[in-house]
Amino acid sequence: MKKSKLEIACFNLESAIVAQANGADRIEFCANRNAGGITPDLEIFKMVRHKVTIDLYVMIRPRSGDFVYSDFELEQMKASIVMFKEAKADGFVFGVLKANGSVHQQQNCDLVALAKPLPCTFHRAFDEVENTAEALESILKCGFKTILTSGQAEHSVDRIEVLATLIKKAGNRIAIMPGGGLRSNNLELLKVKTGNRFYHSSAIVDSGEIADGEEIQAIKANLDCK
Repeated sequence: MKKSKLEIACFNLESAIVAQANGADRIEFCANRNAGGITPDLEIFKMVRHKVTIDLYVMIRPRSGDFVYSDFELEQMKASIVMFKEAKADGFVFGVLKANGSVHQQQNCDLVALAKPLPCTFHRAFDEVENTAEALESILKCGFKTILTSGQAEHSVDRIEVLATLIKKAGNRIAIMPGGGLRSNNLELLKVKTGNRFYHSSAIVDSGEIADGEEIQAIKANLDCK
């Protein structure tokens, strides 16, 4: 059986420290929870990198809103990848779409190539694509290693059948990482219905931006249960 893995979305240094101390396998580091996560400040990232030894992925998203970017915004994304590579990021999280709701294969390929040899996750821009089967194949061609998705719902537990189908189609070609409202009290249903063992959560249990250590432990305990 594959080892279970848990990625925690962190919006500040305190959350990153909490995530590592309570068993997270990986951190997605970003800023502005209310915006759904954008590219974090480089200096804050450096402080996190100094304190955290587990894998530390960085969100590359220049603004909130849609995932269709101007040429200027794409140049911002490229510059951010270069800076965070130098600052010892372990991977990147991003996604670029076309105005018609399809994956912008060329622009994503360019960003993945720039990130190499570091791995990249295609984030929840996936939840806005028009055709998930076509998007999956496009993302694979770009060289992404993971897709973060809620199954095109606000919360992953609301579209379990979509997630299960996607996980089956992906097979061993790419990791599917359900996320979106995932907590210790709803993880079991996802596990049973999808058989997946790789999940994403902020583990925030209030209106703030700090991950809850006990919640992280509870998610991990549930993941590790057979």
